[in-house]
Amino acid sequence: MGLSSSLNAGVMGLSVNSTKLATISDNIANSQTIGYKRVDTAFSSLVLQQVGGSYNAGGVRVNTFKDVSAQGSLISTNNATDLSVAGRGLLPVTTVAGINAAGDLPLRFATTGSFVPDQNGFLRTLDGSFLLGWPANPDGSITVPGRNSSNGLQPVQVNANQFAASPTTTIQMGVNIPASATQNGAPGDTLDVPVEYFDSLGTSQTISFAFSPVVPATGSSNEWNVEIFDQAGDPTTPIGSFNVVFDATAGSGGSIVSVTPGAGATYDAATGLLGVSVASGSINVNLGAPGAGGPLTQLSSNFSPTGVQADGAPIGNLSSFEIDENGMLQAIFDTGFRRTIFQIPLADVPNLNGLTALDNQTFAISQDSGDFFLWDAGSGPVGTTVGFALTQSTTDIAGELTDLIQTQRAYSTNARIIQTVDEMLQETTNLIR
Repeated sequence: MGLSSSLNAGVMGLSVNSTKLATISDNIANSQTIGYKRVDTAFSSLVLQQVGGSYNAGGVRVNTFKDVSAQGSLISTNNATDLSVAGRGLLPVTTVAGINAAGDLPLRFATTGSFVPDQNGFLRTLDGSFLLGWPANPDGSITVPGRNSSNGLQPVQVNANQFAASPTTTIQMGVNIPASATQNGAPGDTLDVPVEYFDSLGTSQTISFAFSPVVPATGSSNEWNVEIFDQAGDPTTPIGSFNVVFDATAGSGGSIVSVTPGAGATYDAATGLLGVSVASGSINVNLGAPGAGGPLTQLSSNFSPTGVQADGAPIGNLSSFEIDENGMLQAIFDTGFRRTIFQIPLADVPNLNGLTALDNQTFAISQDSGDFFLWDAGSGPVGTTVGFALTQSTTDIAGELTDLIQTQRAYSTNARIIQTVDEMLQETTNLIR
C-alpha cells in the first residue's frame, strides 16, 4: 500500500499543480483586462485512515475561487459613464436577453464597466452588459420597490430625456423697498418688480409684483399693499395680493412683522412662503418669515430688487451625463439644467468570493455567496460610485511569475516521485525474477 499510495499522491500532486498552472495562465493573460479579478487556488491535504502502523499517503486536493473582494486600482478616463466602485459593492447589469425579458431580469453583477449609449439609448459595455438602475420620477425623486430582488430595476435608457424643461416652483423675493416711501408726504408711487419664470412647457413668462406704499397722514406706516400679475393670463387682473408690515424698532429694523394674504394667495408664517397660482401651476414666493430678517426688507435705502431669483429652466437639449458618488445619474442640458433620471444602486452579498464567475467580468449569485441586497451608494457596507474611472485587473505580474516558478518546481518534484516509485516497483519486479 505504501508504494501505491505514494504513486497516487504523486499523480494527485501533478493534477493540482496543473490546476494551479491553469489559474496562473488565466491571471497573466488577463493582466490588462479591465475589471478582471484574479483566480486563486487553495490546496488542502487528504488524509487516509492508517491501519496497522503503516502509513498511506492520501495526497492533496485543490479548490479554485475568484478573489472578488480584492480591490483593483482606479484609472481615470474621459468618459463620464465609465463606472467604478470605490470600496465594496457591485454594479447591477443584465444581458442582451434581459432587455426584452418579461418579469425578473437575468441579473448579473460587475465591479466596473465602460458604459456608452447604444443605438436605442441603453447604456451598455462593448461586451454586452447593460447597466441597471431605478428610474427617477418626474420630480427627480426615486421610488425603490425592493432591495432584495431585481423588481423595479430597469435598463438605463438615456435618449428618452433628449429634451427637458424645468418649470419654476420657487421665487426668492430678494428686494429692499425704501422706508421713506411709507412716510408722511411721500408721493405713494408704485414700485414694480417683474420676474421671469418658466411654465410647465419651458416657455418664458413674467410675473409682476406691484408694491404700493401706505402713506399715512402723520409719521410712517411701514406698510405696503402688493398686487401680483401674471403676464401669461390677463395682465390687468391680479392673480393674488398681500399686505406686508415691516418692523421699525431698534435692532429689528427692516424685517417683516406680518404678512396678510389677500384673495388668490396663501402665506405660511413658519416658512415665509407665499403661494400663488399662475396660468401653468402654483409658485411659492419666498418673502421671509416674520422677524427672520429677509429676503424682503424695508430699509432706509434705495429700491433694490437685485436679489430676485427664480428656479426652473427653459427647454434644453441633452448635452452630457454625469454620475455622482451616490449613484445618481444626471442628464445635463445645454441650458445648465440638471435632471436626475436614474439611481444606480450597489449590490452586496455576505461572501463575495462565493459568487459564480461568468464571462465578461460579471458574476452571478450562488448558494455559497448568499442573497444580495441593493444599497444606496455610499451607505451601509458599500462604497461610492466613481464616474470617469475604470478598475484595473487585480493581477500582479511579479507575483504570478513567482508562483509560476514555484508551481513548475512542485510539478517537477511530483513527477520525480512518480519516477522514483516506478523505479522501486521495477526493482521489486526484478527481485521476483
